Amino acid sequence: MQRRFRLSRSEDFKRVRRTGKSYAHPLVVLVAQANGSSGHLKVGIAAGKMTGTAVHRNRAKRLLREAMRTLIPSIALRQAQDNASGWDLILIARPALASATLADARSALMSLLKRAGLLLPIDES
Repeated sequence: MQRRFRLSRSEDFKRVRRTGKSYAHPLVVLVAQANGSSGHLKVGIAAGKMTGTAVHRNRAKRLLREAMRTLIPSIALRQAQDNASGWDLILIARPALASATLADARSALMSLLKRAGLLLPIDES
C-alpha cells in the first residue's frame, strides 16, 4: 500500500475510533469514517498484543496491507462514481489473522467493505 493512502497520525486514529462506524469479522475489524476535508482514502492498520508475538502482529499487518492494496482501486472508483468525500479506515487485526492466508484476509476485507458500502460489486464473469 502506497504511503499516500496511509493513516498515520495518532489524532486521526483516535478520531476514527471515537466517531467511526465499526464492522466486525472473525479475522479483522473495520472502522470507517467519512472524511469530507481531504477527499482521499486513508487506511490505518493496527494489531494489538492480543494478536500474538511481534512476529505474528507484523505478519497480520503485512497481510492486511497487501490485501488492502489490491482493493484500493475499487474503492477509489466507488468514490468517483458517487462523487463522495474521502474515507478514513482503520483495520484492526484479530488473533486468527496471524495464521490466515492472503486469500482469507482479502475475502474478509471484501465482505467488510461491501457491508460498509465502500466497495463496488466485482463482476465474476
